[in-house]
Amino acid sequence: MTKKIAILGTGMAGLGAAYHLNGLKAEVTLYDKRDSYGGVTRSFELPPGFTFDHGPHVSFTKDERIQNLLAGNVKGQYETIQYHVNNFWQGHWMVHPVQNNLHGLPVDLVAKVIGEFAKGGRGDAAAPANYEQWLLGSYGETFAKTFPMVYTKKYHTTEAANMTTQWIGPRMYRPSLDEVIRGALSKVTTNVHYVTHFRYPSRGGFASYLHPLAAGKQLKLAHELVRLRPKTKSLVFANGVEAGYDGLVSSIPLPDLIPMIEGVPQEVLNAAKKLACTGCVLVNIGVARPDISDAHISYFYDPEIVFTRLSFPYKMSPHNMPSGCSSIQAELYFSEKYKPFRGEPDKLIDTVIADLIRCGLLRADDRILCRQALYLNYANVIFDLDRTAALAVVHGYLDEIGVAYCGRYGDWGYMWTDESFKSGERAAESALVKYGV
Repeated sequence: MTKKIAILGTGMAGLGAAYHLNGLKAEVTLYDKRDSYGGVTRSFELPPGFTFDHGPHVSFTKDERIQNLLAGNVKGQYETIQYHVNNFWQGHWMVHPVQNNLHGLPVDLVAKVIGEFAKGGRGDAAAPANYEQWLLGSYGETFAKTFPMVYTKKYHTTEAANMTTQWIGPRMYRPSLDEVIRGALSKVTTNVHYVTHFRYPSRGGFASYLHPLAAGKQLKLAHELVRLRPKTKSLVFANGVEAGYDGLVSSIPLPDLIPMIEGVPQEVLNAAKKLACTGCVLVNIGVARPDISDAHISYFYDPEIVFTRLSFPYKMSPHNMPSGCSSIQAELYFSEKYKPFRGEPDKLIDTVIADLIRCGLLRADDRILCRQALYLNYANVIFDLDRTAALAVVHGYLDEIGVAYCGRYGDWGYMWTDESFKSGERAAESALVKYGV
């Protein structure tokens, strides 16, 4: 007997869930509050011909199944690019990661960093109580306080001492003493970044990977969920539509989803309020000059520089900009819990441009062809000290009422493209099996 599966959200995870249900005896309907699908995996064009994504997206998965799926989705029309990442600190441009690329920095700073690293940092990285302890134990006090602890505050909007280490994975490289010394003496070092190369669609931005996944699906766009009734297995939307379901998959951010559930216990509401996530102001700029950067991504450690990270969409594909032009996307992070944003995104554009000139990426006489600022409510999950316990309560409740969660904001994790897609597949299987569909 055909069962109704409702999927809330049409990003990489939601479409991954729908993909998993292909060919099965299930009537699948995807709902999204926006009037277009894709979630944060959306792309758009700004005149006169600049393509931007909603945040920097590239595919560097090693999963051959996902590689082949995405390649097929764009009919093999993708770019394969060697990843180049750099860093900026007090006028110095450094290869990434900084810890083993100290060449050119002030001699006293380098000597102190090497000396502390040689002593094994502070010795408390083996069983750290928080991320700050891990940094101090891994790299020593001087390096930790000069670079990653400052960047943590800019990117995560909270102190390293208020974060766990559960998110680190391959993201923070711990070099050997030999690597640190060699990187201090030489400009040329071995690339140890966890991403060496990536793929990106030749045309249409990163969202081009999604189009075949959405094709032929029953999409209900401009359907904003306002009430979830688990007892009657029904969904109520802001436009007045009410729909039933047998199985439910959701990639809606947990702090938004939980208050919409009818009969949710106060304990679960309180837990959801403790979950923290950054929001991001994206400032997109098109410039009438080619090759303004050698890097695809640049990290900025100075607190006084307004942006945390830059990406350069024109370097992802030659079709992302008009001929002879470049493009920049700046990320400025905020969070409701630690650093609320209450301004107007457009007012940050001139500040971003001034800091781009200050860093030497733009010139004062550069002709700006397009400029735009937009605010994303949800960017990166913050792995603060409240997360683990609060998430256990929220996920436990969703398991009880039969809501299969997925994606970065449903699993409430730090997910890349392939991980989000597979998260959606797992949630779809859960809806099929665990809840008796």
